[in-house]
Amino acid sequence: MATGKAAAGGSVRGRFDAFRLAARGEALGGEVDMTGRARVRDRLAQTAGAAIVSWRIQGGHDALGRAALTLTVQGNLPLECQRCLQAFDTAIEQQSELLLARDEAELAKLDAEEGEVLLASTPLDAMTLVEDELLLSLPFAPMHAEAQCPAPAQAGEPGGEPERNTPSPFARLAALKKRSGGTSKE
Repeated sequence: MATGKAAAGGSVRGRFDAFRLAARGEALGGEVDMTGRARVRDRLAQTAGAAIVSWRIQGGHDALGRAALTLTVQGNLPLECQRCLQAFDTAIEQQSELLLARDEAELAKLDAEEGEVLLASTPLDAMTLVEDELLLSLPFAPMHAEAQCPAPAQAGEPGGEPERNTPSPFARLAALKKRSGGTSKE
């Protein structure tokens, strides 16, 4: 469930006119439970709790006077540690500036020159932008900090399983080589 305030950027059912928002320097924002968003839900730990993030889309212009949006996403998300498979909270604090393009030609030109460009020829969906930004900020393989991870220690590490006294498979080969004089005929 998304909550937020709709600015005069032309917001209709979560969609808004990005160029109008930029021209007026207005903002949209709110909070959303990401467990209700399918693409993000697939990346979250399977917990019963909510995953609330705050978001803000601020219209404006970049240093060169081009229409842009500043998208900010903040919150804590429950992720699953890939080492121990336990849930842990990860703080997300992401901010990006997105230049706006009116058509495909402008998109191609700006994309070649700049980092992040968004085609805004039609009204944009605020929740899709928030979801995209959040997915880009999530770690590929989330893990606790090593000191906090309850994963069992690896063999040979302090506190881990003792090393086994099994001989190396190459030890037998070395013994055979010594017995035959250690020379090879080529």
